[in-house]
Amino acid sequence: MMLRSCFRPLERFLGRWSGDGLLWHSELKPHASGDYSIAVVQANSCLEDQSQVFTSPSATYVGVYDGHGGPEASRFVNKHLFPYMHKFASEQGGLSEDVIKKAFNATEEEFLRLVKRALPANPQIASVGSCCLVGAISNTKLYVANLGDSRAVLGRRGSGNKITPVVAERLSTDHNVGVDEVRKEVIALHPDDSHIVVYTRGVWRIKGIIQVSRSIGDVYLKKPEFNRDPIFQQFGNPVPLKRPVMTAEPSILTRELKPQDLFLIFASDGLWEQLTDEAAVEIVFKNPRAGIAKRLVSAALHEAAKKREMRYSDLKKIEKGIRRHFHDDITVVVVYLDHNRSSNTNRTKNTVAGYTSAPVDIFSLNSNYEGEEETSDNVLKN
Repeated sequence: MMLRSCFRPLERFLGRWSGDGLLWHSELKPHASGDYSIAVVQANSCLEDQSQVFTSPSATYVGVYDGHGGPEASRFVNKHLFPYMHKFASEQGGLSEDVIKKAFNATEEEFLRLVKRALPANPQIASVGSCCLVGAISNTKLYVANLGDSRAVLGRRGSGNKITPVVAERLSTDHNVGVDEVRKEVIALHPDDSHIVVYTRGVWRIKGIIQVSRSIGDVYLKKPEFNRDPIFQQFGNPVPLKRPVMTAEPSILTRELKPQDLFLIFASDGLWEQLTDEAAVEIVFKNPRAGIAKRLVSAALHEAAKKREMRYSDLKKIEKGIRRHFHDDITVVVVYLDHNRSSNTNRTKNTVAGYTSAPVDIFSLNSNYEGEEETSDNVLKN
């Protein structure tokens, strides 16, 4: 039987709102080898970022999903990806790159089936997509898988340098055609299309439409037949395609965690538009753990306000939707790695499997419901 969805009609989460009515954050929570923290700020009329953390004595999963064109794809990934990872890991005797690739592919294929079913009533669903960033820790091994331009950054101790006590190391690849290497890669794959990448509205875009080259969804840019569908032709602007111009093949990094690895930052591109990798790592390194994800989001919002020559206190007064003109939705998950805690062995054994997700929408009916943290039996149940 297919694994039951992580979600129910009423989203369960533990968290709180700050002075900014569009900013939500969670309390510090434990995982098998440390603590983690989540924060989200909404800018769009409907929150397009989704995020989740699953913890158990043997593994920790982190997901950050930055939607575009609407929230449907990111919500779908939030509901299906972790159960697929659990299913394939159980079948193959543990987590691996192959398990993660299969989970991404199964999520993409399931979303495609949803689009085909929903197209007559909702043609717009064919143009909805989501970036997808996943981190998974199993024992001492870290996997980072990515589609799009959300980013994972490691903070590790510097090598005996007092001037640089902590170093930022990027673990994911930004699949954004604004990056020279990515743009050249896309152009090389389409030698017969002189307009495969176009500079428009201040940035490079595939077919003049989208900046990211990999995602879940965006079916109309992956399946040429959708652009010939009369329903979709009535809905919007079909894009004549000879072949797919986007892919759902993730970049995956695997590495053994080392004693000098201190913490991980997983965040949507809304954070990285405002803060460098080094600035984010320095903030986490220099500040207390409690509320650290919120601190990063707040730092990004201060930078966004400064760029518009305004104060953050004024930015907080701007409503969702209009707020998107000042910054993007921002999601941050910080995961601390406590290798040398003497209590780590006992802590791992005593870690209660659980699941935490940010609200589906900061102002939605769902986000007004506050329940208990989910257990793994509820999240990953046959």
